[in-house]
Amino acid sequence: MTTATDAGRQGLLLVLAGNMLIDALEVSTLVVAMPSIAADLHLTPLAVQWTMTAFALGFGGLMLFGTRLVELLGRRRVYLAGLLLFAAASVVGALSGGPELLAATRFVKGFCVALTAPTGLAIISTAFEEGPARQKAVSVYSFFGACGFTAGLLLSGVLTSVSWRWTLAFPAPAVLVLFAFCLRLIPAGPTGPAAAGPRRFDAAGATVLAGASAALVCAIVSAGSALRTGIALAALAVLAAAFPAVERRSPRPLVETAAVTNGPLIRSALGGAAFNGSYLGLLFVATFQLQARQGWSPLVTALALLPASLPLALTSLRSGRLVRRFGGPPLIAAGAFLAFLGYLVYPRQHPPQSYAVDVLPTLLLVGAGFVLAFAPLNMQAASGVPAELRPMAGGVFQAAVQTGAAVAVSSVAVLSERSGDGAALRFVAVLSALGLLVALTGLRPRRPARTAAPRSSASELRR
Repeated sequence: MTTATDAGRQGLLLVLAGNMLIDALEVSTLVVAMPSIAADLHLTPLAVQWTMTAFALGFGGLMLFGTRLVELLGRRRVYLAGLLLFAAASVVGALSGGPELLAATRFVKGFCVALTAPTGLAIISTAFEEGPARQKAVSVYSFFGACGFTAGLLLSGVLTSVSWRWTLAFPAPAVLVLFAFCLRLIPAGPTGPAAAGPRRFDAAGATVLAGASAALVCAIVSAGSALRTGIALAALAVLAAAFPAVERRSPRPLVETAAVTNGPLIRSALGGAAFNGSYLGLLFVATFQLQARQGWSPLVTALALLPASLPLALTSLRSGRLVRRFGGPPLIAAGAFLAFLGYLVYPRQHPPQSYAVDVLPTLLLVGAGFVLAFAPLNMQAASGVPAELRPMAGGVFQAAVQTGAAVAVSSVAVLSERSGDGAALRFVAVLSALGLLVALTGLRPRRPARTAAPRSSASELRR
């Protein structure tokens, strides 16, 4: 018999998973819509790429700061505020008449996802008891997240066929419905142990980190203008040098040195950045090729791209079994190899002529790569990290993945406009090859642990 408490928990899980679905689909929702936005607003592909990179910068650049806000201000308060801000940014973005406002709203939505995506998992960890109940809840939550990218492509294809503005606006009513349920279902929860003392947000560290990410992308996009590139590179150098100093002076830094010197976390961050960046770089080129040059509709394009994302959604609930059976590093290496092979077989000398011959093999190989590597990369990021540093490790990993997306898409857009699609696709293959090299380093046998004396958590992290 289902009790009222059980029903409330199931309702809470449904609401949180539904929002996770929206958060995840927001990553892909503009992939198919970009050619329509460019045509309507008279933008070049290089200009319209900001609709993707701005979201990635808001998500990745402010991920760690968002986690700190949740810890100090409380999960319920921040989660609800993030939902409302997300809905407002969706409406404003849909009504925007120029690229600047559109990119700004995408940045805001990325920040909102940085608030709500990890918070939902934290709420689940306290609402469900440790054991089978929590494991099932986390599996459902992760499944909705894995389905999000596929759902974003499909919804974007359907809505962009009517108007790209609906692609941006549709999350608003859905999020407001979720907000109404969240008001009743989300518990107040703790605000974290640090909330009892002075609140250390480390806003300076967050500003420097986000600014460095933005400066890097601006330097890439400004290639060809010596003045703008020089200014962006100078800003990047200053901010990159300032970040460690700012963190050392902070009473409670966003990034602990012990976390970012952990070997598995570094490999996961670099590998995830290359994996995600190369994939979104390919999609950027392919969607313009298929729509702007081949004349495909947004919906047909969305359906054509599904073989790369649908396999992950279908197998996400079984990914844990694969990791337990084969281990994380071998799966990551195998997935990176399949993705690299997929990018090698994509035609670079001419636009795709046949979907079955030119496009489908690449998408199937990349999709298989994601099935093998996606879950192990996420799991490896927190392996060997003490429990108190795992949220930080997860934030570092997600920040790297989103920054990789921003760097890759902006680079591909520049190369495509200045040197042609062939150069852009070669960059995608090289980036994937770098990810494969990082994955191969994880296959090296570990040195046996010393047994003379127990290691401290800090020494364990430096392995």
